[in-house]
Amino acid sequence: MSDNEKFDFEQIRAVIRLAAESDIAELEVESPTLRVLVKKTPGGVIHVSTPPPHASRQASPHVAEGLGPTGTAPEAAGPESNHLKPITAPMVGTFYRAASPDAPPFVDEGDVVEQGQTVCIIEAMKLFNEIQSELPGRVVKVLAENGVPVEYGQPLFLIDPGPNGA
Repeated sequence: MSDNEKFDFEQIRAVIRLAAESDIAELEVESPTLRVLVKKTPGGVIHVSTPPPHASRQASPHVAEGLGPTGTAPEAAGPESNHLKPITAPMVGTFYRAASPDAPPFVDEGDVVEQGQTVCIIEAMKLFNEIQSELPGRVVKVLAENGVPVEYGQPLFLIDPGPNGA
């Protein structure tokens, strides 16, 4: 990442503060080097997303097809994995599999998940964002490591949405 592509965390904090202190439900701010999307849920939980500037609002075709952001198959991908769908990181932050260090993971490989079920937490600037599955199915592979930073759009889990997956 070059100097002109680095995040200005003070700007991000200011955007979050503005959203938190107002009745705004959603706020998006974009500059040539940064795009911040802040969404506030009815319960007051704030979700922060920092997708790349000028990024398409939809996942790249590679991610949507169960491929990594580079267009290559994830580590676990084999010849039979082309039907697997990823759950991707909606923001930059630190990936956590459980709500606390002594709690069990939200999901393990082999677990069946429902649409809307919490599968992990991503911490971004001291805000803990619950990440939910966008589809039902069976968790085939956990791709991210607990406590490790993740990037926007990075595949976190592979889900088998097929009739045998769910």
